[in-house]
Amino acid sequence: MAINDSAQPIANLEYDLLTVLHNKAEAAKAYETYIQDAEQTGSQPCAELFRKLQQQDLKQAQEIREHLQQVMAHGKM
Repeated sequence: MAINDSAQPIANLEYDLLTVLHNKAEAAKAYETYIQDAEQTGSQPCAELFRKLQQQDLKQAQEIREHLQQVMAHGKM
């Protein structure tokens, strides 16, 4: 017997977006360690790469957050 979406505490799409947002936030946090490691070894190019990747994840996290807000408010985009 299939469970009606309204019976679930959180919709699949909301859960998916929350999971991706969480993963992006964790990645952005981890980049701080990677940046420090690169700087400690004197590798500015690697530190800059990690900063660039971190900024991309933060930008993506913001976009995911906006989608999540819309889905939570309207059930879809």
